[in-house]
Amino acid sequence: MSLARHLNRALTAATGLQVRRAPAAARRAAPAPRSAERPAAPYRCPPAGELATDRLLRPPVFVISSIRSGSTLLRMMMDAHPRLHAPHELHLGRMEVVCGNWFSERAMSALGLGRGDLEHLLWDRVLHREPTRSGKDFVVEKTPANAYMYRRLRDCRPDARFVFLLRHPESTARSWHESDPVKRPYDKAVEDVLPYPAAVEEARTADADGFTVRYEDVTEDPEREMRRLCAFLGLDYAPAMLHYGARKGGELVRGLGDWRENIRTGTVQPGRALPADDAVPEPLRAASAAWGYTS
Repeated sequence: MSLARHLNRALTAATGLQVRRAPAAARRAAPAPRSAERPAAPYRCPPAGELATDRLLRPPVFVISSIRSGSTLLRMMMDAHPRLHAPHELHLGRMEVVCGNWFSERAMSALGLGRGDLEHLLWDRVLHREPTRSGKDFVVEKTPANAYMYRRLRDCRPDARFVFLLRHPESTARSWHESDPVKRPYDKAVEDVLPYPAAVEEARTADADGFTVRYEDVTEDPEREMRRLCAFLGLDYAPAMLHYGARKGGELVRGLGDWRENIRTGTVQPGRALPADDAVPEPLRAASAAWGYTS
């Protein structure tokens, strides 16, 4: 008699219950745990003396911004610089490394590498690959979710440069709504945008050495703002940044940054007029005032 049958006989005698295998269809339908539910990956911040060993990549540039804040325009302009490579959004924070068994986990632990450390090594390899393939010197990464992982990016790369891109929160919400009006009514767009300004401002406050630029200033006077940005990065200004070149459909992928007509033109387009103060929805008023857009 099988072990399972013995157990069921004892269970039935004691409780009147039995354990049965779930039907195959039900087993297949059971949802896998979502990666968002995994505990935070443990990692250590490598001291400056170990960066040359732990990181292949030169100091990267991370853009911290909200969704629909002009980060695709900024990354296209930066990518036109002969020394900067700015690929589409890479979503590094959603990449995971898993040790497949106890031996693998123990082996990595003996090297002083937790799961987070292994993920940082993977980030470094992916980021190092991009400028190496392009023949440029520095990589720029601009995924909006960077706003929520500033501290981890800073711990992973203590030598990174951070660019904080601001845009009027109401303009951001309206642009997010207009990108898919059926899926995102305006009120839903406001709700989606609301957490970003707080996260961006928290990171900006924590980084006294970062560089802040406004989307509205970039569209009003792009040369002035790109000169300022290049000075911050220690690079010579490149006029090509103002005319980054038209992009074909395959080069701009929905879900990995802006893909619409304005960004495809290859030149900086005028920004939308700023909303009147009384047109800013109540949830966005504090952020609008904190960034000096409203009184």
